[in-house]
Amino acid sequence: MRDQWAEISENLKKMLDSGIFKVWIAPLRATLADGVLRLVAPNAFMAGWLESRMLSTLREAAAPVLGLSSDAVEIHIEIAEKSSDAAQAASTADLAARVLPQRQGDLPMPAAAPACRRETRWRYCFEDFVVGPCNSVAVAAAQDVCRSGGVRTLFVNSASGLGKTHLAQAVGQALSQKGNAARVAYLTAEEFASRFVASLRGHDVEGFKARLRELDVLLLEDVHFFQGKEKMQDMALAVVKSLQARGGRVIFTSSFSPRELQRVDSQLVSHFCSGILTSMGRPDEEMRRRILTRKAKSFQVLLPEPVCDLLASRLRGDVRQMESCLNSLIFKARLLNCGLSPDLALEVLNQYAGVECGPDLPTIIRLVCESYGLEQRQLCSRSRRRECVLGRNTIYYLARKHTELSLEEIGETFNRRHSTVIKGITSVERELAKESSLGRQIARAVALIERNAGLGAV
Repeated sequence: MRDQWAEISENLKKMLDSGIFKVWIAPLRATLADGVLRLVAPNAFMAGWLESRMLSTLREAAAPVLGLSSDAVEIHIEIAEKSSDAAQAASTADLAARVLPQRQGDLPMPAAAPACRRETRWRYCFEDFVVGPCNSVAVAAAQDVCRSGGVRTLFVNSASGLGKTHLAQAVGQALSQKGNAARVAYLTAEEFASRFVASLRGHDVEGFKARLRELDVLLLEDVHFFQGKEKMQDMALAVVKSLQARGGRVIFTSSFSPRELQRVDSQLVSHFCSGILTSMGRPDEEMRRRILTRKAKSFQVLLPEPVCDLLASRLRGDVRQMESCLNSLIFKARLLNCGLSPDLALEVLNQYAGVECGPDLPTIIRLVCESYGLEQRQLCSRSRRRECVLGRNTIYYLARKHTELSLEEIGETFNRRHSTVIKGITSVERELAKESSLGRQIARAVALIERNAGLGAV
């Protein structure tokens, strides 16, 4: 629990004013039992303030760490024994008065976070992006966004690990290098939501909107995160409409196509689809060869052609899988002080073996149950226990990645709605991207499951 509370605290540090964190969060002790987060406050005064002012914030910070939606996080705030006397309450109030400014007689809510971050060091560029039949339209459209008078709105969707973030960041870098003073901002939908919430608490909603409306280009990733969040959707719609009305450019990315999204405002979906709508698929063998050669070059390694051909023929997953296998191969060669040979590659490929047909849903369910120590009846129940939610979400993620089943068909197996499946996949993707302790746990489980299914690691 200590690690999880440390992660929750880090999230709160990012969401709250430093003074508020010091007064109201730092003194808390936390325990986790039966899926309930119990926070022990030193006195009744603090417990009452947290109960009335901070519950939604605490749930929002805890949700990604616990692998739950914020509305599913259960928090109990308790008072430490023998510490609820008036003197201690007065001490807390006095500290709050000294550390935090007063606003109309009330303790202040958190100050607003910046509306967006403007990248100074973009991680990816177009030159590093390998183009092929599966992504050529998306790349061409993204490059056109960078041209004067080019594409104004672009929506790109693909499975995880196929280059959405690379493409969005490449646009940002290309525009920043043009020297035309274009105001560009990059945000995930989750970051957009967090900053919007912070602006509400800081009574700075108009400032939040103004900072986004003044942009020339907004790169907004993972917009499926907005599903079911009406206020976030309203704000996103207002910002996008304003940007488009004044000639601004917007790139949206998502793991799902607009038609697959549910509980998203029809007007917002209409704006998603108002420009170029395209998807990116898995690379073919020739494209995989070029990706492997490019990755090896970035590792300052010359990849022999026979080894490249062998890897390209066997690795049929996403780009992350190829990079992971290549990394393992290079590490093993350096450890053994030998060259990159087909025999050595075959040894490494035993953990990354590709197959013509992926596992079916029953196989995925069986492997997830074995990995998490669950029974299928638990996954089909209405239980919101952390282990059950995590198991279901992992199945949704793997089924989406390795089967041709629709979101509806995946959900029906567990008596869940299509929107719940999207929410679960989004949660897994978020934790994997953040590389949190939960994300690392999921990554290990997914890697083991994929190896057992003959698919290799992500």
